[in-house]
Amino acid sequence: MPVTRKQPRRPGSQASPAPSAAAAERKGVQRVVVGEDNDGQRVDNFLLAQLRGVPKSVIYRVVRKGEVRVNKGRVKPDTRLRQGDEVRIPPITQKVREAPVVPGSRVQSVMEGAIVFENEQMLVVNKPSGIAVHGGSGLDFGLIEVLRAARPEQRFLELVHRLDRDTSGLVMVAKKRSALRFLQDELRHRRMRKYYHALVVGSWPAGLDRVDVPLQRFELKSGERRVRVDNEGKASLTTFRLLDSWPGYSLVEASPVTGRTHQIRVHSVWAGHPIAGDDKYMDDASLRAFRAAGGQRLMLHARALEITLPAGDGNPGERIRLEAPYDEAFGGFLAKLDAVKGSSAGGGQ
Repeated sequence: MPVTRKQPRRPGSQASPAPSAAAAERKGVQRVVVGEDNDGQRVDNFLLAQLRGVPKSVIYRVVRKGEVRVNKGRVKPDTRLRQGDEVRIPPITQKVREAPVVPGSRVQSVMEGAIVFENEQMLVVNKPSGIAVHGGSGLDFGLIEVLRAARPEQRFLELVHRLDRDTSGLVMVAKKRSALRFLQDELRHRRMRKYYHALVVGSWPAGLDRVDVPLQRFELKSGERRVRVDNEGKASLTTFRLLDSWPGYSLVEASPVTGRTHQIRVHSVWAGHPIAGDDKYMDDASLRAFRAAGGQRLMLHARALEITLPAGDGNPGERIRLEAPYDEAFGGFLAKLDAVKGSSAGGGQ
């Protein structure tokens, strides 16, 4: 795989992230010139990359106080940077945490082996269930941190979209800022199609091919965030197609037209058929029965993507379809259902 040549630095600039946040304090003003790969990036995200290990609260505070300047002017956290801008980063005098935990070689190897597509612009990973797409909220690292650790020579790696921690399947990662902008624009304008496979409880009606009800986020008393159907919520649409069925379960293909948090999961519940293994939205009795039958995970898998590739590096911007196989836990449970259905059919002859 070719190594990207590094852009020459201007005198006095620091175009790469600070090497570590392990020092107790950061001293001295930094002046960083924005390069091509950071063109269009938000100020807060740029600072998070430059000041590895510094808490977000500290970064937002120095921005609010006007200590961060772009071309000598005050900015907001969501201000977009442009190539050639000069960013003034103040001394960070608050004690900061030690350098982030570096993912081990084994998990790096697993993630590299899960890549199903790659070119000069982007890569697509078949994310395992149980791995978050990024660190935070008590997690040392996620998919994007693992890829960055495995590819220290790659100057730019950013998530194009997110996937729930317990959902497996296809996740897109941009290798260039221009590719990130293009792919996110494709998502916003609904020119990209995403197809999920979900094993749901009960017999899904063959005629139920769409759920179009608004969704609203809310918080439990514990602080945990959930989503529910609410007339005051945001418009949400998912199309469904029945793929297969067994006693007690159905396999459906779900394609979210909108991109709300937990959309497929909550739309399935609203339809009366929660996704098997969903410990947030499934009723306790059904969850116990699923686990007693050998179910080990949330049975939701980002199976396929239909995308137009970002143009560049000899690629004209062709339309492709990518697919990701099930993992052992997902595929194995379907195989058990097939075996039960087969033995039942045989016994009746």
